[in-house]
Amino acid sequence: MRIVSVNIGSARRLRVGERTVLSAIGKAPLAGVVAVGALGFAGDEQADPTVHGGLAKAVYAYPMEHLPFWTEQRRSHGVSLFDETLGPGFMGENLSIEGLLENEVWIGDELLLPDCVLRVTAPREPCYKFNAVMGLNTAGRLMVQQACPGFYLAVAQPGSIEAGQTFSLRPGRRGLSVREAFAAKRVKHLR
Repeated sequence: MRIVSVNIGSARRLRVGERTVLSAIGKAPLAGVVAVGALGFAGDEQADPTVHGGLAKAVYAYPMEHLPFWTEQRRSHGVSLFDETLGPGFMGENLSIEGLLENEVWIGDELLLPDCVLRVTAPREPCYKFNAVMGLNTAGRLMVQQACPGFYLAVAQPGSIEAGQTFSLRPGRRGLSVREAFAAKRVKHLR
């Protein structure tokens, strides 16, 4: 399991239909070491801390294994006219990871990195901002159907992080996997 990319972003205006809203979903990869504090990565902003941010959702991780699915969805719906591949940060994630999927991680598990520890707290719930960024008004529904939301992390031990680092998983209580937690919320999103 490894960190492919560490991504941060600033809050800015995002067009959603006829209106604009403040969003920090646009994240870009950083080179070098990034400080990790209780509220996330140095330099990263969250526009709406009720859905992303705060102590329980300080960091959002997304498995890179899902990006080919999203690339194909955008291509098949005419959003991407060329063979554009989606890169790190496109999903709004702070951590682009490889080797750990939603069905392999549980609420309470910890990602042990060389200089910090991150605790899994919840799956992401897709919203209208995600639909806008993807260019698909069905993106949230597709995320629910495919059960590929990624997951939020709390900072259990502050420190630093860098792309390319490997990490291990320390099991928590193992009561509910991220995939199971997401499935419990699916009904709401499929209506």
